[in-house]
Amino acid sequence: MDSSRVNQSPLLSVRDLRVSFGAHEAVRGISFAIAPGETLGLVGESGSGKSATSLALMRLLPPVAHVQGSITLDRQDLLALDERAMRRLRGAGVAMVFQEPMTALNPVMTVGRQIAEALLAHAPRTSRREVRERVLAAMREVALPEPERRINDYPHQFSGGQRQRIVIAMAILNKPRLLIADEPTTALDVTVQAQILALLKRLREEHNLAMLFISHDLAVVSQVADRVAVMRHGEIVEQGAMLDVLTQPKHSYTRSLLASVPTMTTDRERPLATV
Repeated sequence: MDSSRVNQSPLLSVRDLRVSFGAHEAVRGISFAIAPGETLGLVGESGSGKSATSLALMRLLPPVAHVQGSITLDRQDLLALDERAMRRLRGAGVAMVFQEPMTALNPVMTVGRQIAEALLAHAPRTSRREVRERVLAAMREVALPEPERRINDYPHQFSGGQRQRIVIAMAILNKPRLLIADEPTTALDVTVQAQILALLKRLREEHNLAMLFISHDLAVVSQVADRVAVMRHGEIVEQGAMLDVLTQPKHSYTRSLLASVPTMTTDRERPLATV
């Protein structure tokens, strides 16, 4: 981790967060913080509470969910904001990239119009000319090819990796300070996955973005995160600098996660360790 971030006040601070759906407690009193420009990896298997955590941060959980604890972004208490103030914050203060881009994109609306809507939601008086210029600039920033020609294309006309770039363009358009990436590369093949990870790293550095990167794959998280929090059954069982957790894991669950990842030296004749 960059030593210049060590003494910074956290941009995001989560304290004793609890999320329950009726009698089921999905998140059980977790705490973590993210400094400006830092990436925290949140790792765990399906059902560990990772996505419930991200949706709680965005205040996107259904009404049946009961949320307790403290979530502050830049010293602003997110759980105390009314819905109108929270809508203003989404996109401008904190944005999210989801696992499957086709669920985040409208199939019957051009990508240019969808990116423009992300801008107009926060700056409705922007001129048509400026909207187009900013949409094209966002498409270039995420390395979408030939944006002038493809601005009027539809989501199905793009590959999976390109669709994810479109979603990232929408997320960064209003220059948020925190980006939540929830399994952003899971649906992509390995080559495209590497490209999206490289894009997220570049955007983080260029915009001083803080990032919460959520994944079930510790190997993927190790490529982008400064620190990692390992989650199981709604609790964070281990948290620390990425290299420390990779080389000296303290919790048995973390060791199991590491053992389940194949490497170049893994004996192919033996089954992988299971969690």
